[in-house]
Amino acid sequence: QVQLVESGGGLVQAGGSLRLSCAASGLAFGSYAVGWFRQAPGKEREFVAAINQGGGLTVYADSVKGRFTISRDNAKKTVDLQVASLKSEDTAVYYCAGRSGPRSRLEYEYDYWGQGTQVTVSS
Repeated sequence: QVQLVESGGGLVQAGGSLRLSCAASGLAFGSYAVGWFRQAPGKEREFVAAINQGGGLTVYADSVKGRFTISRDNAKKTVDLQVASLKSEDTAVYYCAGRSGPRSRLEYEYDYWGQGTQVTVSS
């Protein structure tokens, strides 16, 4: 059974940082690209960042570029999202997702999803 479990969310002041983590089990992790998405209250889920199977290729949404960093450790089967210089508009539930193809910005291309972790930024 494939599982993706996010952790690391919480309440943080504007300008602060957090490290979100996605732990995978039940799949050949090194064969999967991983993406992070987020959904703010009343809004559709949106792409945040993605990383390829080897970890050498990444892509970011323009809104987070320069503030967020995605990385992975295939030995530990984890993908981290370091979020920094947080703004109130970063408040959302953050989800990780896996797909067996190339990294992608497109939600529908992902096969597996976690349950999400809440990030709340106070101003």
